[in-house]
Amino acid sequence: MEQEECRSIRYYKYISFFRLRFIAGLQYRAAAIAGIATQFVWGILGILTYKAFYEVNEAAFPMTFEALSSYMWLQQAFLALFMVWFLENDIFQTITEGGIAYELCKPIDLYDMWFFRSMASRLSKAVLRCMPILVFAAFLPSPYGIGLPISIQAGFWFVITMLLGFLVVIAFCMLVYITTFFTYSPTGIRLVAVSLVEFLAGGVIPLPFLPTGIRQIVELLPFASMQNVPLRIYSGDVAGAELYLKVGLQLFWIATLVWLGKRLTATALKRVVVQGG
Repeated sequence: MEQEECRSIRYYKYISFFRLRFIAGLQYRAAAIAGIATQFVWGILGILTYKAFYEVNEAAFPMTFEALSSYMWLQQAFLALFMVWFLENDIFQTITEGGIAYELCKPIDLYDMWFFRSMASRLSKAVLRCMPILVFAAFLPSPYGIGLPISIQAGFWFVITMLLGFLVVIAFCMLVYITTFFTYSPTGIRLVAVSLVEFLAGGVIPLPFLPTGIRQIVELLPFASMQNVPLRIYSGDVAGAELYLKVGLQLFWIATLVWLGKRLTATALKRVVVQGG
């Protein structure tokens, strides 16, 4: 009984961290409105840019323009879930400014606490922004708007893979935070991570647009298990046996990145030095 109570207390402890950060994130409504306006513009500009290329030779592209439009609007609606550049400055400051000393005094697992806080922060942003963008896109004329999932099964797997892709993003971002323990400044790592991941995850162009040889390699990397999978499932670009392969890769990368993150955290905490007082 005592062991069960201890597990229960530990479980609710991290849920509390999640709730506090989630509620705090919902307070920034003005920032959300500004973000929604920005994402409307980016979505429209992106779709119109692709439209110019599609008008030349639509048959040369691996996705229909309707599927691409849905991809772009879903990307904007759930930007906070998948964009690596939504990093927590609080965590970087905790490491670089010595606040880590206070965190280490708490009876918590540092990795788990930061993981739950990062989840809550991103989810609060997505909750405030996603519905206005989706509603706006739904009323746009075809082929510029967003349609329903190609099937009920596709809609189901879209939700599942979106959650899994979200966890892959958080697990990767945790590695970015943890590497700050081993550097003088997080700036370089942030710039490299953001630039690399945004392209390899399909944030700049959808991965099917890459040359076949490069795409086959990229789709095995953890970045392709982020937004690439759910957004392509929604429009039916990924289905059948390929769908289950993508889900398996997502689960593999979640387990691998979390394991690696915990190992690096344990190594980093053995060599933490805090000066001043």
